[in-house]
Amino acid sequence: MELLSFAVFGFLIVVSPGADFVLVFKNSAIFGRKAGILTALGIGIGVCVHITYSVIGISHLVSQNALLFSIVKYIGAAYLIYLGVTGLVSSQLKLDYKNSTDQPIHTRKYIFQGFLCNVLNPKTMLFFLSIFSQLISSNNEGMPFVISYGVYIALLHMAWFCIVAYLVTSVKSITFKVTLIAK
Repeated sequence: MELLSFAVFGFLIVVSPGADFVLVFKNSAIFGRKAGILTALGIGIGVCVHITYSVIGISHLVSQNALLFSIVKYIGAAYLIYLGVTGLVSSQLKLDYKNSTDQPIHTRKYIFQGFLCNVLNPKTMLFFLSIFSQLISSNNEGMPFVISYGVYIALLHMAWFCIVAYLVTSVKSITFKVTLIAK
């Protein structure tokens, strides 16, 4: 029962909207499915970073050092603000979906955006600190479960955001957006 609870909890956390969702949605809607999927890959890599330092215990050290945590928090907030401002400035209303993906896809750019959006999000850091502090015991006998749960969360992030990218760029979604804009 506990395993099912952790699995459902992880799923609910992943599908709840946040900065990662907004970034995947924006990149998918403006630059196409491939950009959204690459962003999802970057988010998954960012999750792996959180899992790694959570398991090692660095997240506990960061949470105990107010200065270090503040630096991470402000860098993360600045990056999220940067993403929001550049998204607003570069956004254009495009009713012709076929022309919106004519721009070249810069693989590293979208992976890096997803990675930074996730890694610099202080809420994500606190989430992983809280969840993994519940899983890690002092005698480390449950470490295989902790690592497998981390892999599950990382894969779940990538899968969910790939689904978001697919849905945003699907024909029915595009038709709905164009109909909504036309009204």
